Amino acid sequence: MKTMLILAALTAVNVGALALSLGQTHAAAASTDQILRGRGLEIVDAAGRVRASVQIVAPMRQPDGTRSEETVLLRLITEKGRPSVKIATSERQSALSLAGPSGTRNSYVLARAGASTSSLVVRNEDGSERVLAPE
Repeated sequence: MKTMLILAALTAVNVGALALSLGQTHAAAASTDQILRGRGLEIVDAAGRVRASVQIVAPMRQPDGTRSEETVLLRLITEKGRPSVKIATSERQSALSLAGPSGTRNSYVLARAGASTSSLVVRNEDGSERVLAPE
């Protein structure tokens, strides 16, 4: 009889723990303020190729000796690995780059906005180019 009483008590405790657990899971799933945090994000296709990424690029020394600033960079990448869409921002400027498809080298649109200047560059694969900038 004592064993039956212990088993019944343990069963009641397990049912209570299960109910509490299900209640917490439901509350977490219903919450609308879920946040995904990290230092970067990569989206890959079925073959495991990175097709989109968001990353923070650390400051680095450029070939001309100047130092770049920390930059947040979003890239959308074609199936063949070409980053055709880039959006970047730092404290000094923001930029949007739309490059031609895989296999092109010179076809792009580049929009930049800095603290005191901004420009829009449109370039064709044949090298012809138009620059729009305020005077």
